[in-house]
Amino acid sequence: MNHLPLTEDTVTFGLLCLCLGFVFYTSSLKKGFWKKFYTVIPTLLMCYMLPAVLTSVGIISEESSNLYYIASRYLLPAALVLMTLSIDLKAIMNLGSKALIMFLTGTIGIIIGGPIAILIVSLFSPDTVGGNDFDAVWRGLTTIAGSWIGGGANQAAMLEVFQYNPKKFGDMVLIDIVIANIWMAIILLGIGKSDRIDKWLKADNSSIETLKAKVSAHTEKITRITSLYDYMIMLCLAFSAVGLAHFFGHHFSEFLENNFEVIRNKEKALSSLGSKFLWMVVFSTMVGIGLSFTKAKNFEGAGASKIGGMFIYILVATIGMKMDLSRFLENPGLIAVGLIWISIHAGLLILVAKLIKAPYFFLAVGSQANVGGAASAPVVAAEFHPSLTSVGILLAVLGYVVGTAGAYICGLLMEIAATV
Repeated sequence: MNHLPLTEDTVTFGLLCLCLGFVFYTSSLKKGFWKKFYTVIPTLLMCYMLPAVLTSVGIISEESSNLYYIASRYLLPAALVLMTLSIDLKAIMNLGSKALIMFLTGTIGIIIGGPIAILIVSLFSPDTVGGNDFDAVWRGLTTIAGSWIGGGANQAAMLEVFQYNPKKFGDMVLIDIVIANIWMAIILLGIGKSDRIDKWLKADNSSIETLKAKVSAHTEKITRITSLYDYMIMLCLAFSAVGLAHFFGHHFSEFLENNFEVIRNKEKALSSLGSKFLWMVVFSTMVGIGLSFTKAKNFEGAGASKIGGMFIYILVATIGMKMDLSRFLENPGLIAVGLIWISIHAGLLILVAKLIKAPYFFLAVGSQANVGGAASAPVVAAEFHPSLTSVGILLAVLGYVVGTAGAYICGLLMEIAATV
């Protein structure tokens, strides 16, 4: 009797925690094979890939699981509060304009990458990017553009605007997830080599280092042995904020939809501002920033960002579950479109980073704020340093704002490319 894939979330969660424990234990070993292994492969990438392997070989199934929903709706906002309560807003502002430039470069890369990918693939496989009326492939690709310049809300808006055949939408979701996950894996791989990449880019990352040093010095000064009192107050702060963020996020998005036609109408550029997930992230971040002006800031000394980091790693494992490597070659033509598309996005980011001497941190977070959105931009930022989490959040929120308009422009260009 075959019991695979495992469909009980309690069992699946146990396996994900086993993966995380294995990665952290082996990465702590100071000599031998594992020491060499983790100098090449970052721990975050392994925490991401092991669940992907479990999904790919059929041991677990993301389709029947609620773990990603729980991690993204409960643990992510709690992590954002715990990781931003020690934030230094002034130092964040001192990071300058390069973060914004890299984010917008990533957006432009997605907008022009789609139509260029269609033109290239049409040269050797016109059927892949063909189709008529509501079955036209370019219509489906607009939903990927929406996802890659913001997130799920923007993706849904593009499905509504360009009226792609809903029965074929699953193929586009697959391409979106596969390509976005491959790109995130490459981004994470680069984090382990960020010093060498910065050297090659001739980047000036002094403002980032200053911020990290300032936060580390403050943390060192307030570090104490954590008591049960500390854990309970941090639990109270984090999950009370999650409750508030969900409450206000839900009602605020409803208020916007009820009172503003531009948000209610899915065909309008600002419709993605009706996303409950977006406002949940915004409100939880606002609570964290608010706490940074109070004595709660000192809970960083009791390990607030470390607990937040633990929640983030659980989220990473559930994101990894979404990546079924065995489905990679299910639709090779569309996969080719996706790979060319993301390569243009990456190439433009590298070119601009080289020109303006932007650190790899801005490239990685600027890209993920587009392609990964609010769920993964803070994760990537936090991997550089917990104090940088808010940079990822701010850019991801910006992604939601420009997502629908950017994807709409991309859709119009893809229609032209497909009908040339």
